[in-house]
Amino acid sequence: MKKLSFLVLTAISTSFLIASCTHEEEQTCNEEQVRVEPKKGNEFDQALASELGADDYGMRHYVIAFLKKGPNQDQSEEEVRRLQRAHMDNIGKLAEQRKLVVAGPFMDDTELRGIYIFDVETVEEAEELTKTDPAIKAGRLVMELHPWYGSAALIKTAEIHKTVSKKEI
Repeated sequence: MKKLSFLVLTAISTSFLIASCTHEEEQTCNEEQVRVEPKKGNEFDQALASELGADDYGMRHYVIAFLKKGPNQDQSEEEVRRLQRAHMDNIGKLAEQRKLVVAGPFMDDTELRGIYIFDVETVEEAEELTKTDPAIKAGRLVMELHPWYGSAALIKTAEIHKTVSKKEI
């Protein structure tokens, strides 16, 4: 991914430089003028990569869950509020256990309600964790689970989130 980003940046920078050179009638462009310097401070950090379990691409395996409306949608408003609070508390518990890396709702009103990204090895492990959710137990939500390959840096999301949120959910 870093190589791809660098190649894209190189291509864009080269195109910009060549385009700007064509506007200068007297200036000629050559390879020596086309240089792209990597940004300072973005060097590879082996210790961090190891801590996060990153592979050579800075990626790792997770399990992603798509939360969908379940078959039981006929609870009272009071029960819906209670289940939602319990659902949020369960998210907090899983995040504290470092089993849940990212969670959040979709902002449109469709069958697809939200996502989880679990830091577990298998879909079966994620399935066991989903069984702890009161909204799943009540049939208000169901989960569709898939193995997923994403940035190892996602593991730092919860830690960083604490520094940017003023209120708890």
